[in-house]
Amino acid sequence: MRFEFDQAKSEALRRNPERRLGFEESLELWEGPHYVDQRGDDPLQWRVIGWVRGSLITVIFEDRTDEEGEVTRLVTLWRSTKEERRLYEDHR
Repeated sequence: MRFEFDQAKSEALRRNPERRLGFEESLELWEGPHYVDQRGDDPLQWRVIGWVRGSLITVIFEDRTDEEGEVTRLVTLWRSTKEERRLYEDHR
C-alpha cells in the first residue's frame, strides 16, 4: 500500500497541541486492528480508526490512482471522538 500526503500539513498537525501527530506517525494505524467506513461521497472519502502510540485516532483518506497505480491520500487526522471510539470497539 502506497501513501501520500501534504508534508506541510503533516507538520502543522504535529505542532497542533490537540493532535501532536503527523501523517508519518499515523501510518502505524494500518499495521494493527482498525475500523474503516465511508465518510463522504463527493469526493469519495474514507474514515479509518485505530491505535497510534497509545492513542485512538481517526484518519480521513481518499483512494486515488496515479501513473504508478493506486495510492492512499491522507487528508486529515484527529484524536477519535467518543462516538468513533464506540464504533471501533463495536467492530474490531
